[in-house]
Amino acid sequence: MTEDNQDVVTIPIADIEILNPRIRNRKIFDELVESIATVGLKRPITVAARPGGRGYDLVCGQGRLEALIQLGQTHIPAIVINAPREDCYVISLVENLARRNQSPLELIREVGALRDRGYGITEVAKKIGYSAEYVSAICTLLDNGEERLLDAVERGVIPHKLAVEIARSDDADTQRALTDVYESGMLPGDKVIALRKIIDARAQIGKGLCSARNSNKGGGKPTAASLVRVYRKEVERQKLLVKKAAIAQSRLLFIVNALRKLLAEEHFATLLRAEAMDSLPLPLAQRVGIAARSSL
Repeated sequence: MTEDNQDVVTIPIADIEILNPRIRNRKIFDELVESIATVGLKRPITVAARPGGRGYDLVCGQGRLEALIQLGQTHIPAIVINAPREDCYVISLVENLARRNQSPLELIREVGALRDRGYGITEVAKKIGYSAEYVSAICTLLDNGEERLLDAVERGVIPHKLAVEIARSDDADTQRALTDVYESGMLPGDKVIALRKIIDARAQIGKGLCSARNSNKGGGKPTAASLVRVYRKEVERQKLLVKKAAIAQSRLLFIVNALRKLLAEEHFATLLRAEAMDSLPLPLAQRVGIAARSSL
């Protein structure tokens, strides 16, 4: 791309095509219209001239362009550059991504648009100034998310990072239920992620969502309440496992100490040898501090 002409010229609005249209926040747009009506256009838009003088492609300045249209203007000040149509589209996408007030959903859609035009994750990351890991997460949300999840991100009720974790679930009903769990405040974000991992783990061992569906009184699709019950049941199960492990460890410690004292008694060791009971399992022998299957 070259910018052969940095002079500002006035061009017909009717000759401009918006390559990458986006929906604007109405309140912000109305403020922009009022500002331009009061003090005028402070910064010209940027367009690229099409070959053969067949009009212009908008590179930057959709909001300013639409504001002048609303004000009834037919011409607009612009900087005209020379750039291929493909480059204009990418420049427009990157320009949108660089805006400070960009919503999470706009970011997701712009990244998706760049990817759809054949750019890899690393290339997209370089163009928009984000890490490749971050772009990869957004692509996961695009590939696996459903409309309810994307809408929750757009409304700001679910952080996009949590949305990415929810989107890793292959089941759309589960995504919706997990979204409800977070939106309703039943569980915080970190526990929602833990719940999603629990569901995935159960799916890998063949249980799938049966327990979530069975815990739903009406059967059928999993609900936020049924998933929370699954989570709490799993938490109780793990607490019980921890308790059992602690008891087992205490009993093992008692056995090891008792064996050490008994094996230190020569008469007891002699009796064991006489009864051909002079060996121990390797893990127990190691804890007691003697070689496995050695003479006691």
